[in-house]
Amino acid sequence: MNNTNNNANWKVDSWRSFPIKQQPLYPEKTKLQEVESELKNRAALVHPIEIRDLKKKLARVSEGKAFLLQGGDCAESFAEFSEKNLRNYFRVILQMTVALMYGAGKPVVKVGRIAGQFSKPRSDDFEVLDGKSLPSYRGDMVNGIEFDEANRVPDPDRLLRAYNQSASTLNYLRSLAKGGYASLNNVNKWNQEFALESSQGKLFKDLVSRINESLGFMQAFGLKLEDIGQIHEAEFFTSHEGLLLNYEEALTRLDEETGEYYNCSAHMLWIGDRTRDLNEAHVEFMRGIQNPIGIKVGPSTSPDVLLKVLDVLNPKNEAGKITLIARMGSDKVGDLLPPILRKVKAEGRDVIWSSDPMHGNTVKSPNGYKTRPFNRVLSEVRSVFDIHKAEGTYAGGIHIEMTGQDVTECVGGAQAISEVNLKDRYHTHCDPRLNASQSVELAFLLAEELRANY
Repeated sequence: MNNTNNNANWKVDSWRSFPIKQQPLYPEKTKLQEVESELKNRAALVHPIEIRDLKKKLARVSEGKAFLLQGGDCAESFAEFSEKNLRNYFRVILQMTVALMYGAGKPVVKVGRIAGQFSKPRSDDFEVLDGKSLPSYRGDMVNGIEFDEANRVPDPDRLLRAYNQSASTLNYLRSLAKGGYASLNNVNKWNQEFALESSQGKLFKDLVSRINESLGFMQAFGLKLEDIGQIHEAEFFTSHEGLLLNYEEALTRLDEETGEYYNCSAHMLWIGDRTRDLNEAHVEFMRGIQNPIGIKVGPSTSPDVLLKVLDVLNPKNEAGKITLIARMGSDKVGDLLPPILRKVKAEGRDVIWSSDPMHGNTVKSPNGYKTRPFNRVLSEVRSVFDIHKAEGTYAGGIHIEMTGQDVTECVGGAQAISEVNLKDRYHTHCDPRLNASQSVELAFLLAEELRANY
């Protein structure tokens, strides 16, 4: 294991001298520099104290004493931004949390894919439609989804719009988390907009009854529930893929208290499967910041190369620093994950093992829609738990693309969404997401696995 100084020869802009993938080609270079300068003078979106708090909580996950719930949009959009959508999203996160906590008996660390998840890596630089070729849509932070030349030109002003929306999102979510909405006294209200007659709605209603009984029991002993912060408030953190490094650099700050650099665009960043090359810009940037870092671990991951990446990103083997997010696919996870688990465990690396059961299970339906069959998502999750049990490691997290809306993007689940239903409410700007009902259903099933295995 490498115990050298992680910040040796590192500067906040040293990534610029390295090869880099998945970056837009901005035609207005001067405008881009102006926007980057303006972002450097904007207020940080999160504070290093919050980031250090998340790292401590993730260290508990790595010890098997808590569970990581990470979820949100595939790619946030400007068009879907609204108070209602944010409230619905947060409500589902809270529903999933209580299902996991009550069923599994573990604290849940809640990390959203939100307030910064505006850019996406693409397989191809260009998209062809009806014989016309245009630059691929790379997320609202870069260009527009509409298939025309004007919208597909990367626009630096979109970086500012993404920052502004992220700030508004964080402000509203903090008001929900700390202002009473997240109080367990209001748990019965979280189900009001939910499908009450669905099987998941009924499961949640039963859970609410048990929670209310527990709260009543505590009050009968004379405990003042209004004085217990854990009952009235929720801790919530944000994350996104650290893809556009000019944006990430502009929001990186030197913490006066510690003398260390923190990326203050989010509490946690992750490196995607396409950008974790050792000698390229994304790993170079991430090695110098103190945030918790996720690493997507896909079918092409070499255990030996992964260990070298861990050497660079976490040379001191710090607990809570690294989350390995396995995204193999239900048909491959049984063969591909065990060798990586064994290698990382044998080397004594302190990591959180999380499962992304979404990306490896994307298929195209006969009517042309990209979708993710819920049974394949669930199959991968169950396989992951079985593998960890066999290897003596802890399946400590789930990483999903989901929404609080009643969309029809993933087939299956208790709602029995079929391929015919996909056209009804298919709203994603990129990849298909679990809807509110499917997300809560997955949480109940996860709680069963946690209870059975740990």
